[in-house]
Amino acid sequence: MRDSFFFLRHWAAAPLRTAAVAPSSRALAKIMTRDISVATGPVIELGPGTGVFTKALRDRGVAEHNLTLVELNPDFAVLLKRRFPAACVLQMSAADIATSAALREGSAGAVLSGLGLLSMPTRQVVKIMQGAFRCLGPAGAFYQFTYGPRCPVSDDALNFLGLQTERVGGTLFNLPPASVYRITRSPIWPNERLDRRMAGGAPRYLDAFGD
Repeated sequence: MRDSFFFLRHWAAAPLRTAAVAPSSRALAKIMTRDISVATGPVIELGPGTGVFTKALRDRGVAEHNLTLVELNPDFAVLLKRRFPAACVLQMSAADIATSAALREGSAGAVLSGLGLLSMPTRQVVKIMQGAFRCLGPAGAFYQFTYGPRCPVSDDALNFLGLQTERVGGTLFNLPPASVYRITRSPIWPNERLDRRMAGGAPRYLDAFGD
């Protein structure tokens, strides 16, 4: 079965879980991975789907054993294990990565996200970002693509976590057209209060974002 039909079937069954109707294009994969090389070190991918970005990472010199693929959909997880046998495939929610024993604090050089953040509650997005930046080293970056007109992580969430974002590119050769954002720690880092928020150690702050 071609990846596009495989993807479409899962989108039709659960459109909020599988946020795109088709796999990402090679043009989008090129933008998502162009800052990454073998020197980046371990890379975590959230919501890799059929592995378009994963293959682009491997083509850029990232060894499979340095790839951790976090995929909630069990069918996609099985496919990823078959296509990338040396990678670590974790079938779990990206919102739970902060508690995963397989992901060491500060060990990753980059996180790539294919998640549909626009369809998620802000509270869930904050949990995902907290977990991702817990895994990222001090100079690590989080890469997120979106079909919307701006970064899918709200300004309130970015400010809450002490993060900053910039648009690094976009492509019309994707279905739908997409933009890519790089999210990093802001210059005010480190800060004790932000450290606690990023670690999820101050849950009362999350109340502002609802359920």
